[in-house]
Amino acid sequence: MIEVLSNGGLNLVQDLGRPGHLAIGVCGAGAMDAPALSMANWMVGNDAAAAGIEISIFPFRIRFHQPLRFSCTGAITTLEMRARKLPSWWAASVDAGEVLTIAAPERGARAYLAIAGGIDVPRVLGSCSTDLKSGFGGLEGRGLRKGDRLALGEGGRCDATDVTPFGIGPASRFEFFGQVAAGAATIRVLASAEYPHFTADATRTFQQSEYRLTPDCNRQGFRLDGHALSTRKPLELLSHGIVPGTVQVPPSGQPIVQMAEANTCGGYPKIANVIEPDLWRLAQLRPGQRIRFELVEHEAAVAAIRDQEHEQARIRHGLALKPCPVARKPVQPNLERKPP
Repeated sequence: MIEVLSNGGLNLVQDLGRPGHLAIGVCGAGAMDAPALSMANWMVGNDAAAAGIEISIFPFRIRFHQPLRFSCTGAITTLEMRARKLPSWWAASVDAGEVLTIAAPERGARAYLAIAGGIDVPRVLGSCSTDLKSGFGGLEGRGLRKGDRLALGEGGRCDATDVTPFGIGPASRFEFFGQVAAGAATIRVLASAEYPHFTADATRTFQQSEYRLTPDCNRQGFRLDGHALSTRKPLELLSHGIVPGTVQVPPSGQPIVQMAEANTCGGYPKIANVIEPDLWRLAQLRPGQRIRFELVEHEAAVAAIRDQEHEQARIRHGLALKPCPVARKPVQPNLERKPP
């Protein structure tokens, strides 16, 4: 059991989302930075899809009511327990009664807290993720409040609180945060359905100019401010399916990027789609920071997906070599299973 000690309407129970329900108007939801949550879970011995906490309002404070193992990834921030300061991308054990404070990030926008056993909340349409837009999932479909108590899944108790703390440092993360600190972040995109309908000036501007994230950015979408984009002639489109990463252009000409709680359909022209490996990069940006879109071909997008998968596979393999920090029931072998 853990107890929330601070309010935060955007601090949410999230897992990797609920895909497969767009046809009934239900978005995928889930963590904005899915790779960060997956890696946090691996660091405490959980499955990648276990429910954790997405933190967007800081400082965030919780009290642990039992000995357990936790990890924090995502943004670059500072963790504090009993006046001890720890870095982010770190895993450690705690005793019952200890309080953890996660400070406002130095770089990035969202931190992810994973706890051994995962957060135990009811599944809705196969997922524990919070859908704020629709008001269901997670903890009563809302953000976490001071006084909330969250149960943990099986295996949440850590019997060995003296397991050596450790951290990981994915190279892609620190390269990206360095890029943001130096100027505009590069976000790779594929041309979308209506790309040919935009003027030559608009497509050139889209690739060569910078856009600033406005304060009107949330889990549903990010509104950008920069050079307006225009189509060759007015387009009248029926509402059609859209997904996270879709870059729409409303009549104002200012792009909107759909995020984790993206609408399931919309009628604005689509100029591009952010490739999946760059969605976490976008999710870790703050209002006021700048981006530059880079149009890539399909082969480059596939290569980027493979690069991300390879980095995560190396991290997961390295973590698998560490002693398991979570006490688990022994697995009974399946004697009927045939060798591969």
